[in-house]
Amino acid sequence: MDIQAFLITLREAFEALLIIGIIVTYLTRVGARQWNKWVWAGAGLALFASFLVALLFQIVLTDFRMMASENYMRIGMLFASSLLLTHMAVWMSGQQKDMRSDMHSRLDKILTAGSVANLIVHSFLVTLREGVETVFFFAAISGGDIQKALTSWGALAGLGLACVLSYLFFNSSKKLSLRTFFTVTKVIILIIAAGLFAQGVGVMQDLGLIGSVYRTPAGDIGEVYNIVSILPEHPVDEQHYIRDYGTAPLLSGQVGIFLKALLGYTHNPSVEEFAAYWLYYLVIVFLIRWRSVRQQRQKEDAAHQPPAA
Repeated sequence: MDIQAFLITLREAFEALLIIGIIVTYLTRVGARQWNKWVWAGAGLALFASFLVALLFQIVLTDFRMMASENYMRIGMLFASSLLLTHMAVWMSGQQKDMRSDMHSRLDKILTAGSVANLIVHSFLVTLREGVETVFFFAAISGGDIQKALTSWGALAGLGLACVLSYLFFNSSKKLSLRTFFTVTKVIILIIAAGLFAQGVGVMQDLGLIGSVYRTPAGDIGEVYNIVSILPEHPVDEQHYIRDYGTAPLLSGQVGIFLKALLGYTHNPSVEEFAAYWLYYLVIVFLIRWRSVRQQRQKEDAAHQPPAA
């Protein structure tokens, strides 16, 4: 259980710290450090809310017949988180274009009370999702004894390593220009969001909520490809592969389970999962391009407006 707790805490904490770190670093680098405390406050409230969920789960939902409710909640959280991260990336793309001119003269327009509130809400909801998912995973690996998993050396080590990795990432990002920082972090956010969206589709198929356009002769959901021999998405898949073929996959299922949680990786995507992942990127490119064209037209219209009397 300690190894599982380590991987769960590492991936959940690292993703939360990554998103919060992006927000805090952005505010710091545009000279709005005074808002950082509110972002951390939002993350702190989310941790407290996650603790309440753990308490509720420990007391009320220890009956595993309630797991169906957990799965429905998880689906909602996956899609909601993908939407929130997408909104953040598109918003950052718009601000990046504004900063090509004099950043300081535009700061009061870029960082309105509403935009800062959005960043704080993002930090709360992203942290809440990671915290609640951690509670669900800990309940599964510990047979409902969440406290045992939470206080294990694996959970503490995973949290510590997540903090170290986040520090190294953001310490190195200080050398980047603000524009490069925006580009790099925007790409990271979109990759995470695309994975969450495709993962949500996969969970819905696993629960039978949606079907598939491609099924095997046996009636199972068909696969676009299967690379379990290279990187299984879960240790169980690794064990099954070793049992069936007598050799180990190229990479461990422990790596796969980490990438699945962080990036939505799957070694055998269905047609719908595959399409959802790549269509997500096409839609995002369209949205960013559309917003860019709209902003440019607004600027041109404003330039042609007659001066006020």
